[in-house]
Amino acid sequence: MQSIKIMGLATYPSKIVCVGRNYVAHIEELGNDMPDSMVVFNKPNSAITDILRSHIDDQSLHYESELAFTVQSGKLATVGFGLDLTKRTLQATLKGKGLPWERAKGFNGAALFSEFVALPDDIQYLSLRLEVDGELRQQGGVDLMIYKPHAIVRELATFTTLEDGDIIMTGTPAGVGEIRAGQQFEGQVLLRGNPLVAATWIAR
Repeated sequence: MQSIKIMGLATYPSKIVCVGRNYVAHIEELGNDMPDSMVVFNKPNSAITDILRSHIDDQSLHYESELAFTVQSGKLATVGFGLDLTKRTLQATLKGKGLPWERAKGFNGAALFSEFVALPDDIQYLSLRLEVDGELRQQGGVDLMIYKPHAIVRELATFTTLEDGDIIMTGTPAGVGEIRAGQQFEGQVLLRGNPLVAATWIAR
């Protein structure tokens, strides 16, 4: 089992529940249709890694930065920065055939996280920022989400059980792109514009 750090303690999530198409600008940049309901897919525990790769199985990977939350007793408990990695070419091929695209999202090494810290009371002021080699690539937050974090939890509870320590990834703002070996990724979670938690990775 792969672990994450929640306030300094190793925790082993049973799954990562991901919300897709939750920022209008990102939906538009990929040319996707606006969803009629919340788009949800899972990544397994085995997707968690500390190593940021540019390629897996000779397929290039794309990054998507996200606000991530862990769950305790069915409620949001902590927040961290997450990278959702995608085999974009494979995803497009599978979507084009009307097939499920877990192979493009749930592979080993497809999710990276900062440490998770206590959830603030004013969750509506949370946002993220991603810089690649010092250049701003992505920024956005709860105010831009179609489905806000607490609404996501309520919707998920209608059809799945969230175990303690499970991760919810809440979607990505515009600015996704391909990962290149040697690039430095620095992600931050901000509260009212002030850094709350951060992580840095060098792509291999």
